[in-house]
Formats: sequence, C-alpha cells, structure tokens
Amino acid sequence: MPSVMGLLEGRERAARQRVEALQAELQEAEAALERFVIARETVGQVLAEPGGCGDAPVIVPDQRPRPVMGAVPGSVVPVRWEGLDAGVLAPDYRRIMAIVADRGGEAMDCRQLAAALGLAVVPAKVEGVRSKVKRLAARGWLVETVPGRFSDAAGPGGGS
Repeated sequence: MPSVMGLLEGRERAARQRVEALQAELQEAEAALERFVIARETVGQVLAEPGGCGDAPVIVPDQRPRPVMGAVPGSVVPVRWEGLDAGVLAPDYRRIMAIVADRGGEAMDCRQLAAALGLAVVPAKVEGVRSKVKRLAARGWLVETVPGRFSDAAGPGGGS
C-alpha cells in the first residue's frame, strides 16, 4: 500500500504539471490578444488617415505594387471626413447614398429606401436597410433628422 506522503507528492506533481500547462496556454492567449489589439489599432489609424482608403499602393512581398481602387462588398464603413466621397463605400452603401442624395435633402424613412432599392417592403428587408443607414448615420454619412428619417449629411440641413 502506498504511503500518504507518496500519494500527496504524486498529486502535487500532477497539479504542478497542470499549472505549467495552463500558464503556457495563458501566455499563448495573451500573445494572440496583443496581436489582435495591435492589428485593430493599426487598421483604425489607417482608416482614420485622410486618403487612407483611396488609391494607395498595396505592396505584397515578391510582387509589384497594385492600387486599391475602393471598397468591396462587406467592407467597413469609414468615418466621413471632409473631401471623402462615397466611392470608398461598399456598393450597397453607395446605392443608399445615391438614392438619398437624389432626394435633394428630403428625409426618407427605411421603408421608402427599401422600396427605392428595389427590395420587398417586408420587415426583414426594411431592418437590413435600417441597420445600414444607422451605420452610415453613426459615421457621419447621413443625418437622422427625426427618429427613423434620414437625409444626406452634405445636403441641405446636413452636417459637413
């Protein structure tokens, strides 16, 4: 029969090994977290720079520079600053901006926008449009003149 001290030593060894494994896993997780924080900060700085979304060359190792021409579907909506045009927006957002701009400063609600986009005016489609126009308003592209009604921030009664 094993001694009590031998059993305790065995359990202590097992606990120490588990602690070491968890500490190694924690260090890996902290390193990954640090990389994500740095990446997020870098992307935020690049998007905040004037001209950061324009025709800047992208250099890939062992390849020649290629110009970046604009946003693609699913890209982030940048914060609007003076001189930035809607060409940096993803296609769906550009369509919304064009429709709102064509109204000459008249505010539109999300149902009107959904219909103008050629979507069925059903709750699912209207809510999709609502999320996009809210995002545009939060980043300075549109103005929510009254709750639920949006107009161009650059147009009459708008901001910039």
